[in-house]
Amino acid sequence: MTPLKQQTFLKATGGSVTLLACAMAAAYVAAVSTQAGATVADRVLALTRVSAWRLEAAVPVGFRTHHPQGMVKIGDSLFVSAVEVRIPTERYPRPAGGFDRSAGDGTGHLFKIDMHGRRIGSVTLGEGTMYHPGGIDYDGTHIWVSVAEYRPDSRSIVYRVDPATMTATEVFRFADHIGAIVHNTDDRTLHGVSWGSRRFYRWTLDADGSVTNAATTPERLRTLNPSHYVDYQDCQYVGDRRMLCGGVADLPSPDARTFRLGGIALVSLVDGRPIHQAPALLWTKGGRPMTQNPVWFEAAASGLRGYFMPDDDSSTLYVYTVDTP
Repeated sequence: MTPLKQQTFLKATGGSVTLLACAMAAAYVAAVSTQAGATVADRVLALTRVSAWRLEAAVPVGFRTHHPQGMVKIGDSLFVSAVEVRIPTERYPRPAGGFDRSAGDGTGHLFKIDMHGRRIGSVTLGEGTMYHPGGIDYDGTHIWVSVAEYRPDSRSIVYRVDPATMTATEVFRFADHIGAIVHNTDDRTLHGVSWGSRRFYRWTLDADGSVTNAATTPERLRTLNPSHYVDYQDCQYVGDRRMLCGGVADLPSPDARTFRLGGIALVSLVDGRPIHQAPALLWTKGGRPMTQNPVWFEAAASGLRGYFMPDDDSSTLYVYTVDTP
């Protein structure tokens, strides 16, 4: 049962549905989402470096997207987080106050977009110097978004957003830059990745949606990322305590040029180790990997379908499919 169907059901019964029924509906949504994710994960396990991705659509987005970061697909709508930068950060000659650069200034956005590239809703997120939304996830009821300062080793606010009303609720604050977040609906835990995905964090959710260990120091909650293949940019929960991430790595070459590699990783949320990794040998005409930032994967008839939005400002929504055994 989707959130919109839940609302219709409540109206039809005059609001007399019990809390137990609501809880059962939420559990049903989570179960369906987990089952779909498990199918996606199984098909990711079949990806290799020679997997042939086919372009299915390239849809121009009809508004300024700024710097897109994360994406989820709910029904026929896409929700994309983006950072609007008004004053760019500047590197310090040497670290100052625990930071390697200035805070800059900007605004965080979450856009709702139809499959024709039209904006049909939006909400601004963040506060003060925390204006950088990261990778996002959808748990069947809410979209989870972290909004951080645009610099490493900083701080973040974690929100959950109702996709039907685009209403954001602050859940907790944390003393590090959280660049992407997923909701493990099997264990009722949240998992975040730091700037460059070098550190993983785990928080526990109460039945009321609050975080039990939000005040715990970062050092006690973190696990170091053992993989250095790509830096994860956007992740989604795919069931069985696994997340699926897209990412990039800038690799130097002998001619002093930088080669930009995109990759996909299925990661265990138990210990942070990659279960399966495969390059995504897909680039825009300008040379950006498709997994530069926002990605979303779903099962297709004979494999996987991926949604990508790697370009800034004048973005294109790219849709690719790949067959898997």
